[in-house]
Amino acid sequence: MLSFFKKIINKTQSVKPQDAGDSLEIEKKTGLEPVIYTRSEHNISRNQISSNALKVLYRLKNEGYEAYLVGGCVRDLLLGREPKDFDVATNATPEQVKQAFRNCRLIGRRFRLAHVFFGREIIEVATFRGSSENVSDLQKVDQDGRLLHDNYYGTIDQDVIRRDFTVNALYYNIKDFSIVDYVGGMHDHRAGVMRLIGDPETRYREDPVRMIRLVRFAVKLGFSINAECEKPIFQLADLLANIPVARLQDETLKLFLSGYAVETFEMLRHYGLFAHLYPVAEKSLSSEESGFPKLFIIKALENTDKRIAEGKSIAPFFLISAFLWDAVKTQANLNVAQGLPESVAFQQAASQVISLQVKSTAFPKHIGVAMREVWGLQARFQSRNGARAYRLLGHPKFRAAYDFLLLQAETGGADPELAAWWTEFQVASEAGKKKLLASLTKSSPRKRRRRRKPAENKKQND
Repeated sequence: MLSFFKKIINKTQSVKPQDAGDSLEIEKKTGLEPVIYTRSEHNISRNQISSNALKVLYRLKNEGYEAYLVGGCVRDLLLGREPKDFDVATNATPEQVKQAFRNCRLIGRRFRLAHVFFGREIIEVATFRGSSENVSDLQKVDQDGRLLHDNYYGTIDQDVIRRDFTVNALYYNIKDFSIVDYVGGMHDHRAGVMRLIGDPETRYREDPVRMIRLVRFAVKLGFSINAECEKPIFQLADLLANIPVARLQDETLKLFLSGYAVETFEMLRHYGLFAHLYPVAEKSLSSEESGFPKLFIIKALENTDKRIAEGKSIAPFFLISAFLWDAVKTQANLNVAQGLPESVAFQQAASQVISLQVKSTAFPKHIGVAMREVWGLQARFQSRNGARAYRLLGHPKFRAAYDFLLLQAETGGADPELAAWWTEFQVASEAGKKKLLASLTKSSPRKRRRRRKPAENKKQND
């Protein structure tokens, strides 16, 4: 396949880099002939496509431009799924798209994109991207092969080889409702196989995040991974260290908040990728005892998947808190052993663990604050006497901390009776709450403190 794509690239005419104000210089076609699947040969119907996406496609077509649905939306439509987004590819420049749509805004510096707004729905329109036969001059790469500058317009047959996976490189043509396939994507789609376009190692080196995306799509779609694409991951996983930590955070959220968190976690660990995303958690997992903390993390992942399936909201900080909890407890114990009070030891442990984690995936400050609160409230569940229970019940992060307590109780990390008491307390009437608090006093009577004798009496006794 590598020689095949080299042949394609060698046919390409050179092109100058495109700046925001430059006139568009389209590269000549490569001459690559696609396989065309007519309307009768696929299952995509216009009834499945967003009406706003159809408006964009038809407007561009009527303006004389090529217009295609492309990427994940075509892939999902073929699977009978409802796409989350609809992306359009065209030979119109971003400025020409803007002229065609009053409700359009141009974004991006590295590569200009057009966003066409229809209320809350945004249809992203991208100009075909090009390639060059002189990679060293025009596609700047670093010492590991990662692309640093790659901003060129082109034609559809050049755009296709710029995409990552064959099943994501299918084009739905609004002109005749056909599917245009340059790279065997329909065959891989029907076979349920994830395959990179081009040489796998080269593509991973260009952008190491492709290894993460491969796992995400394979799990989400239930597809297998082509053996040639799988093998290099084990040797190249450490290239993720070259990716900006903020971008890795965005990618990991997509990984674990897509509804398939458990399978994703297992596959990431299989390929050695999880260790580069959450090295602190991986260290805890490598020294686990009696299935903990893996059992705790798996339970948190299962709950996340369940909430997504039920259409409930997800707080990213909760899952990250679960990943790092064992490391926080371990570090807190070390701090206590050095003479720190328990509360201070936990506070410092939280800071130490978070400072290590953000070197791999940098999350916003508010997520770190929320994590500290969830961890810090765990000890307060033990103190239920007097007004303490009421104060804890009114804490903004009570619900998240309570769910965290339940996870611990289910996996052996906390007393199930304690979790059951809080479950009952939070839903009880005022009279019921007082009864529950009174039961604590009866079951755990306070020990009477021995009063010291006055100093004068002590002298007399002496």
